[in-house]
Amino acid sequence: MKLLVAAKRVPHRDSKIRVNAQGTDIVREGLEHELNPFDQIAVEEALRIREQRGGEVLVVAVGPEAYKDALRFALAMGADRGLLVRTDGYVDADMVARVFASVAAAERPDLILLGKQAPDDDANQVGQLLAGYLRAPQATFASKIVLDEDGSHATVTREVDGGLEMKRVALPAVVTADLRLNEPRYLAYAAIKKAMKIQVEERPLESFGPPQPRVRVLRLASPAERSRGVVLGSVEELAKKLGELARAE
Repeated sequence: MKLLVAAKRVPHRDSKIRVNAQGTDIVREGLEHELNPFDQIAVEEALRIREQRGGEVLVVAVGPEAYKDALRFALAMGADRGLLVRTDGYVDADMVARVFASVAAAERPDLILLGKQAPDDDANQVGQLLAGYLRAPQATFASKIVLDEDGSHATVTREVDGGLEMKRVALPAVVTADLRLNEPRYLAYAAIKKAMKIQVEERPLESFGPPQPRVRVLRLASPAERSRGVVLGSVEELAKKLGELARAE
């Protein structure tokens, strides 16, 4: 079974993000990065499926040279191949989806796994757009994936507002991973060092068309700072304070 998995490089979850003075980008100097945590879950699920069914796990990233770090992290986890679609320009969710559709057309995977979203833009769009471009079944926000014995279908448990939803999709399909799908494996330092020596395939974005982004970022701004809280000593004081605030509005 061939599995195609997304690998996006994002600022580390514990990083303090600052917007530059021009409002055009975040300050990247000294900023730590990691493989998107939801993509880590997608890679882990692909590895578990491969361990049960055999096959190959291909991880793909769309971005600059630095994105190879995210690919090598996935390779350290156990992925078989890494592909960087190289571009130094801005990419949006639609552009990434179209690149992945081209890769899928060439690689013909049985299952495509992506994180449900990335914490940098929180777009939550690539998986849905990709399924549309491929005209493939999709199941988003997956917390459990069970494959049929013959590998023709997958039963996916989805996390929705009302609880859980079961969806059976024919393969090949696009599935996006939610937080509770699995717990990614711990990586030993030796595995990370070994992955640094693995050759990552690189192809220029131009070889895919190239597609152009359909979204343009006009300006970034930091959220307004919160005002200091007030400590109240009783329920009565709270009720009085809320009344004052309501009247002030």
